Amino acid sequence: MASMYRSVAFGSQEPTAAPFTCKLTEGKSKRLRALLGSVKLTLLYKASVHGYQASAFHQRCDRQGPTLLVAYNRSGYIFGGYTSVDYFRCGQYITDREAFLFSFQGKIPVCIKINSGHFARLDDAGGPNFGQQLYFCYNNQPVVYHQRGNAFSFNSVTMYGNDTQLTECEVYKVKQMPQTSGINKQWRNVLWTANRRAQLMAFIRNHKPLMTSMSRVRILMIGPVGAGKSSFFNSINSIFMGRITSKAMSGSAGTSLTTQFRAYPVVDHHERRLLPFVLCDTMGLEEQSRAGLDIEDISSILQGHVPDRYKFNPMAPFQHKEQRVYRPASLQEKIHCVAYVIDATKISLMSSKLEEKLASIRRRVNMLSKITLHYNSILDEACPLVEKDLQNIYLSSYIKTKVQEVSSRLGVPVSCVLPVKNYSQELELELNCDVLLLTAVQQMLNFADDYLDDVGRVEYDDFL
Repeated sequence: MASMYRSVAFGSQEPTAAPFTCKLTEGKSKRLRALLGSVKLTLLYKASVHGYQASAFHQRCDRQGPTLLVAYNRSGYIFGGYTSVDYFRCGQYITDREAFLFSFQGKIPVCIKINSGHFARLDDAGGPNFGQQLYFCYNNQPVVYHQRGNAFSFNSVTMYGNDTQLTECEVYKVKQMPQTSGINKQWRNVLWTANRRAQLMAFIRNHKPLMTSMSRVRILMIGPVGAGKSSFFNSINSIFMGRITSKAMSGSAGTSLTTQFRAYPVVDHHERRLLPFVLCDTMGLEEQSRAGLDIEDISSILQGHVPDRYKFNPMAPFQHKEQRVYRPASLQEKIHCVAYVIDATKISLMSSKLEEKLASIRRRVNMLSKITLHYNSILDEACPLVEKDLQNIYLSSYIKTKVQEVSSRLGVPVSCVLPVKNYSQELELELNCDVLLLTAVQQMLNFADDYLDDVGRVEYDDFL
């Protein structure tokens, strides 16, 4: 009976005289479908069955609507790309803002979106290509070919291990399915309303640290280079300024743009007063030794010894002779909460060295200051579904897997991982961004209170 069917879609079969099965497993199909929303994948083309010829590809895939290409090579890499525009051999350059490349890093597919202002592909009679950079079934052979280009920013070593020999290439038709409550069950409850934003802002404005001797809590942001620490401060500052601001230096670079320790108070310009917290920015973490922020520097910051605007030296930690040894730092000067800022799009690519560095910092934080940890996962176009509408963030199974991955790799509860979107390209404030960002600050203040409550209990026990 099996010879009468071929597996053409996940969850459905259709009769055929020539059986063939999908190489893509249900688990990996589920991960890829999470990038695309509520969709069904139907197998159109399988190179090992239909041939690696461009003509065979076009015969089965032209005028089929959005398609997902999945390739496999000898080294075990699974990678490919998505295009929302039909193939039909028009000979034209295709603009497709939805197009992306992907590569599985373990169980999680890393998504690489097309760069703004570039063509997604050339729709000619040749094999499938993306950005005229990545060609599949090149010259009618079971190979992938990569040439330089700017449409997609990726590394061939990371993408497919530089192994150009394909063992399979499949193309799936992507069909949007009607949304149901079962498919898009919200896994965290959020109110996306102006009233909720106002409530969060009021909570933050009126927050009073548990210790009456303190006017503001200090939150230290730690994370790899480019994770978005400075952008997070700029985003929070923008909300309470009422317009987009860029006070802290931010951007993208191979090394940290932040070279000083900065303690940024946030001003509520509506009420013209300082808010009850300070965001402390640091140099970014790098995996190499003697590069980026030193672990010993973090110890000094936690204990309140490092002054504002101290310039970090990656070659040497903060020196004891520079510390304020004449008096111990007050509780007001110490750090009360640590926020680890992780780029959701890069967590799967985090090296073992950087992961161990974060683990060492976490151990140091626990040992020195007993500070309650808070992990803050940055969402920045990590999921095409969420990019369309930020309110989909807690409906997206892809974002949920990212939150779970941060939790698993860094050893923290899922409840401590909060995805947010920093302001980076926007010119105006947006309600949904504000709700996520303000929720993160609310949690930081709650975690700081947990720490201060613990300190207060210790002091009370000592008094007794």
